[in-house]
Amino acid sequence: MEGYEVEHEFPGLGSRTMCLNARQVFYEGGAGTTILLGMEDVTERRILESEKDELLREKDGLLREKDTLLEELQHRIANSLQIIASIILMKARAVQSEETRFHLEDAHKRVLSIAAVQKQLHASGTAGAIEIAPYLSKLCESLASSMIGSTRPISLKVVGEGGSATSRQAESLGLIVTELVMNALKHAFPDDKAKGRITVAYDMIGTNWKLSICDNGIGKPTGGFAQGKSGLGTGIVKALAHQLDAQVETLAGPEGTTVSITHATFPAKVVQAA
Repeated sequence: MEGYEVEHEFPGLGSRTMCLNARQVFYEGGAGTTILLGMEDVTERRILESEKDELLREKDGLLREKDTLLEELQHRIANSLQIIASIILMKARAVQSEETRFHLEDAHKRVLSIAAVQKQLHASGTAGAIEIAPYLSKLCESLASSMIGSTRPISLKVVGEGGSATSRQAESLGLIVTELVMNALKHAFPDDKAKGRITVAYDMIGTNWKLSICDNGIGKPTGGFAQGKSGLGTGIVKALAHQLDAQVETLAGPEGTTVSITHATFPAKVVQAA
């Protein structure tokens, strides 16, 4: 017998849990059989194990409750952002001033961009690391559907080797991508019927990463981008890059504009001549 547990009421001790182990002992040349019995009091151990199991069950229950509350919070945030966006758009249609209408419509697009980022973060899962490539791909699909649609011949795609980031980093990256895509759609393609291409690239080596948004539009002066009437896009992107401890660089020419957000030193890839 091995590891057989029994509960017994002992005078002066009360109920105890005893673990029994028994073996037959044989003596050479002897006909008799002896039973060797070992008893161990495991009462305290079992009490501690029971308390540990109860704590684990409580922890699991709290984690499930937290997930439920987080789900509800995200749902309410998404609904609130949609309501805010609708109110802003309604006000934009009602005002007489063209400048006021411009700013309200701009605010409407930015609220929608935040809603799109929150939606994709929720779909990717907010706990632990988030794979950036699929996250940005889904985000750009949403942006293409809401901001390009079928009315403009502009393609939006995501390329790169990808990597992972925390939910907070992914949120900042998503907002940067959204802002720069909006900027390209607003400034790079003044002719709505001209074919355009916007490419979002994200590459990561170790702790170094680089995010680039390229377009083949009319180009902008080097050192500036998203230069609307208020310059709000420039400030948003630079502020988000600062939060990520990254640098912003803009290159423009006849073939379009590239805005790069680089964290640490990103090694350039060696391009061999064909």
